[in-house]
Amino acid sequence: MRIAQLAPLAESVPPKLYGGTERVVAWLVDELVDLGHDVTLFASGDSRTKGELHAVWPRALRLGRKGADPNAACAVLLEAIARRAKDFDVIHAHIDWLPLPLLSRLGVPFVTTMHGRLDLPGLPEVVRQFPRAGFVSISDHQRLPLPEANWTATIPHGLPSNSFRPSFGQGSYLAFLGRLTAEKGPEDAIRIARAAGMLLRIAAKIPRGETTYFKKQLEPHIDGRAVQLVGEVDEAKKQPFLAGAAALLFPIDWPEPFGLVMIEAMACGTPVIAYRSGSVPEVVEDGVTGFIVENEEQAVRAVGDLVGLDRRKIRARFEERFSADRMARAYESAYREVISAAGGQPAAASSAKAERRRETRPADELPASS
Repeated sequence: MRIAQLAPLAESVPPKLYGGTERVVAWLVDELVDLGHDVTLFASGDSRTKGELHAVWPRALRLGRKGADPNAACAVLLEAIARRAKDFDVIHAHIDWLPLPLLSRLGVPFVTTMHGRLDLPGLPEVVRQFPRAGFVSISDHQRLPLPEANWTATIPHGLPSNSFRPSFGQGSYLAFLGRLTAEKGPEDAIRIARAAGMLLRIAAKIPRGETTYFKKQLEPHIDGRAVQLVGEVDEAKKQPFLAGAAALLFPIDWPEPFGLVMIEAMACGTPVIAYRSGSVPEVVEDGVTGFIVENEEQAVRAVGDLVGLDRRKIRARFEERFSADRMARAYESAYREVISAAGGQPAAASSAKAERRRETRPADELPASS
């Protein structure tokens, strides 16, 4: 199939540091190429991919020059796919609701993977405006607020099996990895670790809007000894950080759509101790790949039960349930269903691909991101 992938422009694909959606898009594109598909990635110019990169903005917005207008970048992205839509059998969007008016009018089958929470005001009206638009959820729980949407599949995230090397030792600390916001539960993680008598290492970024929260609620408890802040980690540092942990703490207080860090920990053989929220029961197998708990007290008890878990089995269950190959094959099926529903058939990749590349404007000819 000839497949277009529309990625967010906030981060490169894959991201340099934080960025779950962009990381999943990178894995998906590479796996689809390995399966023999002709894939074009519409993303920032500092992205890397096995597919054809159509750079629509010179650099990812978050780490690019300050002052770049994200709406301008998105306008360029939409114009790019509008010009090239007929080159593809199917368009796969990862940028939420923004492209729906355009994609609904291009005459090319498309599907949108929703990567965020869907319990927000106004979204039911958006869904009603686009009754024929197909959506993929990343967990069954994610789709509950919008039962009227045209859900075509639930496809959990997957990552390449060789991305994280497993460690089968017991680990010497508890790990917290994610945004430092109240809904992610860093305060709970600190209390759980202290009650369990274990070192807590926090690898996270501080969102711009959460500086006050960090200063008041978290910083007083980060002493560099019992609670350590290691900062935002890249892919190279994430693997040893997770592999060396006795467990990943995931004490969330929000309807988590998926929770990529949970399967990253499992890929390292590291168990997950998580609150029963959002997608957690669909990802964590209680008593096998970790423990699902209701509160801090149960989480502390779960720390004491970690010795009973088999880290080799945790890694094996990751490979069975959450590999990038499994994810890509599920998307293959979703694409074929969308194409079939539109009355079409996938066309073979044409020899015009080289010509399309010549017609694609290189990133250095695009508007400066400043």
